[in-house]
Amino acid sequence: MTFWVAHSIVFVLLVFLSNKQNLRVFACDLFQGNWVAQEPSYPLYDPTTCPFIEREFNCQKNGRPDLSYLRYSWHPHGCNLARFDGGDFLKRFKGKTIMFVGDSLSRNQWQSLTCLLSAAVPSAKYTVERLDDVSTFTFSDFGVKVMLDRNVFLVDVVMEKIGRVLKLDSIQSGKHWKGIDMLIFNTWHWWNRRGPSQPWDYIQVGNQTYKDMDRMAAFQKALTTWAGWVNSNIDPARTMVFFQGISPSHYNGTDWNEPQKKSCLGQQQPLLGSTYPGGLPPAVAVLKGVLSKIKKPVTLLDITNLSLLRKDGHPSIYGLGGRTGMDCSHWCLSGVPDTWNQILYNIVLNH
Repeated sequence: MTFWVAHSIVFVLLVFLSNKQNLRVFACDLFQGNWVAQEPSYPLYDPTTCPFIEREFNCQKNGRPDLSYLRYSWHPHGCNLARFDGGDFLKRFKGKTIMFVGDSLSRNQWQSLTCLLSAAVPSAKYTVERLDDVSTFTFSDFGVKVMLDRNVFLVDVVMEKIGRVLKLDSIQSGKHWKGIDMLIFNTWHWWNRRGPSQPWDYIQVGNQTYKDMDRMAAFQKALTTWAGWVNSNIDPARTMVFFQGISPSHYNGTDWNEPQKKSCLGQQQPLLGSTYPGGLPPAVAVLKGVLSKIKKPVTLLDITNLSLLRKDGHPSIYGLGGRTGMDCSHWCLSGVPDTWNQILYNIVLNH
C-alpha cells in the first residue's frame, strides 16, 4: 500500500512493505531548489494561443517584449520533477472534479491548469461556464471538471444592517466544496486591504463586533475556522485537500538586494540561488501553525520561497492596468503558476 503525507515544505513518500512488516521512508523537499534556464521546450504551452488566459495575466498579448522569463524550470535539490503530462492528468481524474477556492491567485493557478491541460489534448471538447462566483471548465471527453470558487477570505462576508460584516468564525460557503475530489484552497492577499478596496465594514468574532482588528490575528482566526470545516467535512478517502500557500509580491527591491528598484518593472531574470534575501512573509508562519494542528490530511503547496525567487515573473506594466498600473502580485501566464501545477501533478503521481 502506498500513500503520501506532506507537512509544511517536506514531501514525504511512505512505502509499506507488507511482506516484511516494516517501513521505508523516502524524503524529497520539492519546494527547496533553484531555477534553471531551460531548453526551448519551455514554456509548456503557448500563452498567445491559449484562449483561457484573462487579460491581466497575458503579459505577451499586453506587449511584454522579453521572453527569457518563460524559459526557466524549477529543480528541487536531490530529486527531479516529472514534466507535467496533461493527458495523464486527465486520465487520472477521469470523471472527477477539481476545485480551486480563493482569490485572484487561485484564478492565476486555475487558468494555468486549464492551459496546461488543453495544450496536451488540443482536440478535446470543452465548455466554460460561470454561475455567480463559481467558474467551471469541463473537459467533456474525460468527464473532468476544473472549477474556481472566488472566495477571497474563505470565511463569510455578510450584508447586515450595520454594513458588510466579515465573520471570522462562519464558513457557510463551504457548502460548495462538499463532494469535490480535489480541493486547492488559498487566502491572504485581501487581508491587508484598506480604504475603498476593503470589501467589509466590520469584523465579527462570536458575538463581538469590531470596526477593525490586527489583520494577522484575523487571518489566523479565519484559517482556524477553515481548518475546523476541513476536519468536520472532508473524507480523506474521497477528497485530496491542498493549500496553495502564500504567493509573494515584489514591490521593494531591497528585499532582493536591489534597493534602487521600487517594483518588479524591468526584471528579466530570477534569483538563481535558493534563498530569498528578504526572507519569508510573516503570513507563512501563521499558515503553517494552523496546518500543524489540523486533523485531516492537508498538503501545503509551499510555493512561497520558489516564487519569491521569481521577481521577473509578474506582469508589472503588462497587466490589467497597463502602463498606468503596476502589478507585482499576480503572475504572467505562461509562468510561475505552471510550476505550482507541475508540483501538484508530481504529488498526485505519488498518491
